[in-house]
Amino acid sequence: MQAPVFIGSRIYRGSSYGARHPLSIPRVPTVIDLSRALGWLPEARYRTSPRARPRALRAFHTEAYIAALQRAEAEQEVVAQDREAFGLGTLSNPVFAEMFRRPATAAGGSLLGAALLREGGIVFNPGGGTHHGMAGRAAGFCYLNDPVLALLAFRAQGLRRMLYLDIDAHHGDGVEAAFAGAGDIRMISVHEARRWPFTGGFGDRARGAALNLPVAKGFNDAEFALLRDRVILPAVERLDPQVIVLQCGADAVAEDPLARLCLSNNAHLDLVARLKGAAPRLLVLGGGGYNPWTVGRLWTGVWGVLSGQEMPDRLEGAAREVLLALDWARQRGPVEARLTDSLRDAPRGGPIRPEIDALADRAAGLVRGWFWSG
Repeated sequence: MQAPVFIGSRIYRGSSYGARHPLSIPRVPTVIDLSRALGWLPEARYRTSPRARPRALRAFHTEAYIAALQRAEAEQEVVAQDREAFGLGTLSNPVFAEMFRRPATAAGGSLLGAALLREGGIVFNPGGGTHHGMAGRAAGFCYLNDPVLALLAFRAQGLRRMLYLDIDAHHGDGVEAAFAGAGDIRMISVHEARRWPFTGGFGDRARGAALNLPVAKGFNDAEFALLRDRVILPAVERLDPQVIVLQCGADAVAEDPLARLCLSNNAHLDLVARLKGAAPRLLVLGGGGYNPWTVGRLWTGVWGVLSGQEMPDRLEGAAREVLLALDWARQRGPVEARLTDSLRDAPRGGPIRPEIDALADRAAGLVRGWFWSG
């Protein structure tokens, strides 16, 4: 089994959805720079993401949509008909210089990850995790859906027990829509209730394929640990998956501006640590995350856990300078020192609310009845 692999690309450096878009911030470049400053990312562990070609994208996306996306990038404008039909040129999915090349690179990274994992191992593609993309439509900052493409690639390899875990603050509606009723894929999503895209209720089972865990605002580390230990890890043990695909969105961390959850990054890091070795193949993707300091620290920490690094108590020298150099239009006043001086947050525990306890009980009962039918 190969050593863990990190997939990145220069296309993320300087590429932006626009100055006022939540994805105006640097994310993957921060993770690369911080990991290298810490000595965690030697060249032997790094792979440059290829750009997925239209033929590969057509495994999920429609030919008409791919053509419209390429046309919009080439012309740097979208006609009204394409905006209406494909969701392009909107506030969420605007026209920008790399609007085909960048998501196609993220998709290429996840497809490369699936190829590298054919014989087993661990791959991290922080540019991936675009879980809202539909077969023929952009949505929620997602022009393509790389988790779906990766899962289809694993299926093409002959895998028939695939577990998709999604801990982004927003429900992964595109993945659920793609695999509703699938007998060879099980999906678990922990996300904020009553938040866009307003899907993923507990009663939504995607014809037996999905377990949705919508949680109330203020969701804390203790409540996440409860769902982890009573639902997620028992599901992993029961299903014995051949591959786990983890969408590790950072927007559930307390400082994120697009959600109202109150996790520390320890919730993500501790889950990643428990998933190492839980399946022969582990593909970890990025996803949401709209505060440059929290997303950069979290995903760097994820790579540290995956690659077996010792987490420093304090960042110094070049590593700290990476975080000090970040800028964000939403930031008012000085950045808190804890966001530049360390990788791990202080734990954000708290009471376990009755509704979360009840959710865990109901979900655990469903997991005990899960089986593969593919």
